[in-house]
Amino acid sequence: MTRLTSRTVGTEASTLPGWLELQASRQGLEVALRHKRLGVWQTRTWRDLLAEVSGLASGLSTAGFGPDSTLVVLSHPRPEALLLALAAQWLGGNAALLDPGEAAASQVRFLGELKPAFVFAEGLEQLERVVAADVAPSLLVYADERGLRAYPHAQLRSYTELIDTSDPRVPARLARAHAVAFSIYRLNTGGRPEVQHLSHADLQQQGALLMHTERLGPNEEAFAARAFATGGQARYLIAPWLIAGFRLNFPENLATRDNDRRELGPTLVAGTRETYQRVENLVLERLPEPGSWKRRLIDWALKPGATGLRRLLGYWWVIRPLRDVIGFTRTRAPLLVGEPLPEASQKFFAALGVEVRTWPDPASWQAHVQAAKTSSGGWTDFQARHRAIEFGWTKEPV
Repeated sequence: MTRLTSRTVGTEASTLPGWLELQASRQGLEVALRHKRLGVWQTRTWRDLLAEVSGLASGLSTAGFGPDSTLVVLSHPRPEALLLALAAQWLGGNAALLDPGEAAASQVRFLGELKPAFVFAEGLEQLERVVAADVAPSLLVYADERGLRAYPHAQLRSYTELIDTSDPRVPARLARAHAVAFSIYRLNTGGRPEVQHLSHADLQQQGALLMHTERLGPNEEAFAARAFATGGQARYLIAPWLIAGFRLNFPENLATRDNDRRELGPTLVAGTRETYQRVENLVLERLPEPGSWKRRLIDWALKPGATGLRRLLGYWWVIRPLRDVIGFTRTRAPLLVGEPLPEASQKFFAALGVEVRTWPDPASWQAHVQAAKTSSGGWTDFQARHRAIEFGWTKEPV
């Protein structure tokens, strides 16, 4: 692991790696990130993360990654994907995020269009897509080694190997506020790649607005079921995590995410319309048949406008147990990114005392070949409806 030398850290930051460095100086021994692995929550402090990210940056630099380089990230939610993205940004590059849930055939065509030189592919399934695209990255990093012992790719390296063989010297932090931090890619209806770019300045401004509006602080427990494969997750989860300095929690995998959320009891959940409707179905599947006495009791407890004893009994007998089923017992900031819930679903969560608040996902999609490096990411329209929130940095950070 890279050893960090002492260095002066300023009182404010203007990039995501800069905020990581600042949090490590402010609360270095506090837990910054947790990831469930083999049924056990593994923890990393802010100081651990800074050492890991700088080690990854050193490894990427040795492999030829530099300013304006792009690291393509193809992974389900896991810390390695996030930390590699921060390492790429540390060196002045950006992370291009691909959704691993996309159909394999279309994503293979997509990778063929991008022709990436640096790729993080989570495991065998993702690596097979890179190989099928007939691209030859100069560095191909993986995290899950299952099925890869005899994998033939010459430039294939494990995540741990990238750190272990890195130069122990910490590379200079080259990230700049108005440089692109994340590039979000998709295929349009014609099968051609489109992109939206999010700069560090965009993310800082939007993360600060969310912090102010939702009163987020360092004691939050956030749940990263979708990681950052969308612009909304980068804006409303990753950026606030680094700026506010709260704990970010990753499930073991997508199959266990509901159980892991229930075990964790996060205070902050940032999901999509599909996330909340899936959670709603978890409750509905467990309800007794309509007409039974148990169902009548639940309907009685969930009826809007309950007061007094009815409200108290309904909370302890019905509402609290149902919130526990979906892992929302402690959730005080249930955020929906993008398209809002249907009215019936909104009322369902409101009956449970979960006031889901919608934050827009403003996306300015451009043809990939015409994409500008410093696109605003479509923030202008939303920004016009809110006053600027400043937390000790200037409107034009440098």
